[in-house]
Amino acid sequence: MLILNLGLGKGLENGVQSLFKGFSTNNLFVWGQSTSMPYAGFTEGRRIRLGLDDIDYVKERVDGLKIIAPRAQLGGYGEGNNVKYKNETGAFSIQGDIPDVRNVYQWVQVDGRFINETDLKESRKVCSIGKRVKEVLFKGENPVGEYISMNGVQFMVVGCHRSPTAGDRAEQDEQQIIIPMSTYQKAFDGSNKINWMAVVCHDNYDAQEVEDNIKAVLRVKHKIHPDDPRGLGGFNAKKMFGPMQMTFITVRVVAWFVGLMTLIAGIIGVSNIMIVTVKERTKEIGIRRAIGAKPRNIVIQIIAEALMLTVFAGYFGLMGGIWVVEGIGQVGVEGQMFKDPSVEMPVALTALFVLVLAGCLAGLLPANRALRIKPVEALRYE
Repeated sequence: MLILNLGLGKGLENGVQSLFKGFSTNNLFVWGQSTSMPYAGFTEGRRIRLGLDDIDYVKERVDGLKIIAPRAQLGGYGEGNNVKYKNETGAFSIQGDIPDVRNVYQWVQVDGRFINETDLKESRKVCSIGKRVKEVLFKGENPVGEYISMNGVQFMVVGCHRSPTAGDRAEQDEQQIIIPMSTYQKAFDGSNKINWMAVVCHDNYDAQEVEDNIKAVLRVKHKIHPDDPRGLGGFNAKKMFGPMQMTFITVRVVAWFVGLMTLIAGIIGVSNIMIVTVKERTKEIGIRRAIGAKPRNIVIQIIAEALMLTVFAGYFGLMGGIWVVEGIGQVGVEGQMFKDPSVEMPVALTALFVLVLAGCLAGLLPANRALRIKPVEALRYE
């Protein structure tokens, strides 16, 4: 029970973490929203739209920024745009980005390359497409070097990337087409506006504190009331991973609790068996005591028998639990929230140690009962 519970708990943990693989706890995102409070002569409900100039403004005033990448999305968040390749057509998200954005989301390059600094500097009409875009438009063919039409503008595909995560987030990432921010501004937008900024903090900085500092300086620049909770939106991974880690800890604690309760029930069962055994061997114990056996010899014998019984049965239970967990992993379980159940070696060794301890405890009560048997009374026992 202990091994099975821990293995299944690990499978749940692996499944959830796979949904956020590559999404580190020091990532954060900030975007503009509508104000909810009047301030500095502006009425409430004013729409805040961030721009490329905000990137340099934040860089100069906020510490702890490892990467800060502006992102612009054609049509707004979640909008699809008409994209064509020969006779194939699809609706995909078109993103204006800088090369560093790949290090924020940790996308994996499948074909070709990602956009680079030269593409950005020269405003080249090139793009890196998501894996899903490749599947829909190119039907598995190599897309590198081919041209696709996005809202009537021709772009050359220089690469294809995929998300390291799973689930809805991976599906969303792999339906994106990434073009240089400078090209996006000239071909589609005509301004320096961005939809949001993606930030990676240095390891020794707290993401929540950095997010608060970014919002504070942007409130000053855009004349947003300092107490307005709606003028700027934000999200940092720490808000999500904190409760998630507590959930994993709770699952492990519950698994150990259930397993240990099962072991305690086993200890009681083995102890009862040994008590019956001691009663049946009363005369034998009396004879041994009469011919000079020391109390510790009797105790060692009883505990050794209980230990052997417990470890022998526990070993098969341990192996059985591991086989079941491995079997589930080999067969596979459908669903994004469960993946690769396993039991780590330290956990198995800990369980083995618990078994040994349980065997010793199971023999204590019968051993104590054996010590109370007087040799003379034991010899008369029938």
